[in-house]
Amino acid sequence: MTKAFHSSGDVIADRRAGYARMLADGGDHAAAADLLVQALDIVPDWAAGWDMLGLYCEKAGDVSGAISAWRHLEALDDEGVFGAGLKLAAHGASQAADGTAVSYVEALFDQYAPQFERSLMDKLGYRVPEMLDDLVNAEMARLGIDSFARALDLGCGTGLMGQRLRAKAAFLEGIDVSAAMIAETARKGIYDSLQKAELVAALIARRADADLITAADVFIYCGALPPVLAALAPALRPGGLVAFSLEAHDGPEPLFLRPSLRYAHGVDATRDALVVAGLEVLRFEMAVLRFDRGAPISGILIVARRPPLDLSAANDGQDGGDVAA
Repeated sequence: MTKAFHSSGDVIADRRAGYARMLADGGDHAAAADLLVQALDIVPDWAAGWDMLGLYCEKAGDVSGAISAWRHLEALDDEGVFGAGLKLAAHGASQAADGTAVSYVEALFDQYAPQFERSLMDKLGYRVPEMLDDLVNAEMARLGIDSFARALDLGCGTGLMGQRLRAKAAFLEGIDVSAAMIAETARKGIYDSLQKAELVAALIARRADADLITAADVFIYCGALPPVLAALAPALRPGGLVAFSLEAHDGPEPLFLRPSLRYAHGVDATRDALVVAGLEVLRFEMAVLRFDRGAPISGILIVARRPPLDLSAANDGQDGGDVAA
């Protein structure tokens, strides 16, 4: 993410950074980087400037220059809002963390919220909510489920998934880490309840009360899948469904961090994680999730179930007789 332009506090540095942005917009990223270096000579503690310099160096093909800029940025950005650690990890310059970079993801979507739907739908061919909803509908028909008493939409964003769930859920909750996203979807009146929270913490705090949990393109920002599923499975009622998407790769690694700063999960490792979490896989389908710079992004669409309680087992003795109450 490149943050929206933040003033350095110095007029001359801001002017040079403004010229650098103009050059970058015109495609001359090397010249833009040179101007940013001049600005940072004046204001060496300007975090947003180092973030822009890293981006311009990267686009100019100067990866070592980008890594150097992000190392400066990492030292200045204690909260991790600019995602310097992720950018270094994506370029092999550090180790990626297993969990969500919460400050970075929150800042990313706070900035992205106003144009979120337009970018996804018009530019990226995004159909994940529609595809997940089709799979959920198919499983509802197969299992004889008419509706859900309580559904939970993780990473609800602007409600693209929620608007498809609304008719099938008596009570619909949305959780998102971004206050700006929550504000955008609140205007639509889709959800009965909206909560700003980090999703794993929110799941851990719940009891087993959800009949359906969805996460459309959410776990791609969460890192390792097992801790997420370990928090999610107990939040489902027995027999409850979960539907989510992942970006996928075919390698042996459970996951790796792409240059897009989204995680791709291994197909086999994902199956294993579902089994370890005690979830029964109902649907596991490969699909194109969206396009990124014209290239298709392959992923996995999953519907799983927390196994229903077997009430008959409590009434059957080993020899077929009744168990004494």
